[in-house]
Amino acid sequence: MLLVEVRPTAKLRGENSLDVTAALDPVLRAAVGCAETDADLSRLRLVCDWIQYRNNFREPVEVRPVISAVPDHARNGGSATPVELALDLRRLDGGAGAATEAALRAHRADGPGTADDPGRVTLEEWGPTSRSRIWAFNQLYWQHLQDWEQATGKTYESALPGGRSDARNTEAVRETIGELFAVWDALAERRALPAELYVVELGVGNGNQARTWLDTFVELDRAHGREYYRRLHYLMCDYSPHVLELARANVGDHGTHVSSLVLDAMHPMTALGFLRFKVFLVYISNVYDNLPTDELATIGQREHLVQARAYLAGPAAAAIARSVAVAPDALGGLVTKLLRLGPALLADAAPAHFSGVDAAVGFWRACWDAVRLQERYVPLHGLDTYTIAPGISGELLRPLLATGGDVRLHVANGAAASFAETLPLLHPFGRLQCHDLFVTAIDQYRTGFRGPGKYDGSVVNWVNGPLLAHIGTRKGFDVTFAPFAHRAGSHITTMTVNVRD
Repeated sequence: MLLVEVRPTAKLRGENSLDVTAALDPVLRAAVGCAETDADLSRLRLVCDWIQYRNNFREPVEVRPVISAVPDHARNGGSATPVELALDLRRLDGGAGAATEAALRAHRADGPGTADDPGRVTLEEWGPTSRSRIWAFNQLYWQHLQDWEQATGKTYESALPGGRSDARNTEAVRETIGELFAVWDALAERRALPAELYVVELGVGNGNQARTWLDTFVELDRAHGREYYRRLHYLMCDYSPHVLELARANVGDHGTHVSSLVLDAMHPMTALGFLRFKVFLVYISNVYDNLPTDELATIGQREHLVQARAYLAGPAAAAIARSVAVAPDALGGLVTKLLRLGPALLADAAPAHFSGVDAAVGFWRACWDAVRLQERYVPLHGLDTYTIAPGISGELLRPLLATGGDVRLHVANGAAASFAETLPLLHPFGRLQCHDLFVTAIDQYRTGFRGPGKYDGSVVNWVNGPLLAHIGTRKGFDVTFAPFAHRAGSHITTMTVNVRD
């Protein structure tokens, strides 16, 4: 049996609907042709996505082995390993048949340089996607954002849909502050309001949201007449020192009420533990989608971990190697140095290859543009053997994976770790509000591509909302999701978390 799964179901209807038959015809012809030699169609899965991110980590046609717990033996001359043939319907063209044939014939190769891409430069060994070097590139972007922005001539915010963050929407800010005032008023009437009122923002960005929030807070507080601003402590937290420096300058008018902390969003308690049970509002926008994540898949009623390894495709690797005067097989070493040192120190350490920081940043940008992910599925020996985040067992994924049929989903490891560590900061009447790209029902993984994609120099994945809700519920919190109400057509969802009554 040949299984064909078409995920972008919304593309099958409407005025500009996709002609799946025409798109798949050359692919199926190529697969049948390969079956006459070394491909077993009974062990082939055909999975079709529509990858909306124009910059991403996938080729239009890819082969992913589905590795068994116990090695199989070849049957009737066919492949010993079941195979998933992954297609991006958005990018399929007249060469899809040839690409399919080449990919199927080469899928047994397991090392740098395959039959369909002999010049491929592999940058790492197989491992969970959350540990891939794409996340080291992501980290490099935030650590050296200033160098990237100078080279591109644009800010990171301009790469977001619409060119700005929804966190700066004044109507949404006014609504949040109004709800906060209502809580404080009720506590004040009972003489239960603390003298110091703490608000924390994780992932402050360039400070535009903080400035919008604080300016609006002052305006509403003056009209309200309770002088809450005098007692306000606003903590801006971000991973990037450069971003925090921009944010501090942006909120200069509120300097006596604002503190800034460099912290890893996945471990907020390391810097914010002193605020346990004291924070009335934790505000997060477009952070969780930028944290490392694994992917798990149920295939044939068995759970598998998606393993990945980053590589540079042959033609791109050859061009990059020529630009820095090295052999292609030396690129891996230069990439390792870049990720460890950053562009400025790389230029100092390798002057024979880089004339200065600008040249090193150019190398960085070229590698980021070219990097791709090769993937395979390996079996999990029980969800209890898998750890989502410290203290969070993979068993929490069981009700999400046991929804009937095959499914592939994000584990949101980084988001889960951050979320679990942030909840203890909340005051009993506190709230966590997060604007981000959330999957709110597991079936959404069956009907569309949810990442990873590339935003400028960083990684983006949709966040597994049902998993976060499950974690929050087990810890005594109510977790709700609602579409962002203040911009039509936005993909952003608002997650609100309150202590359960």
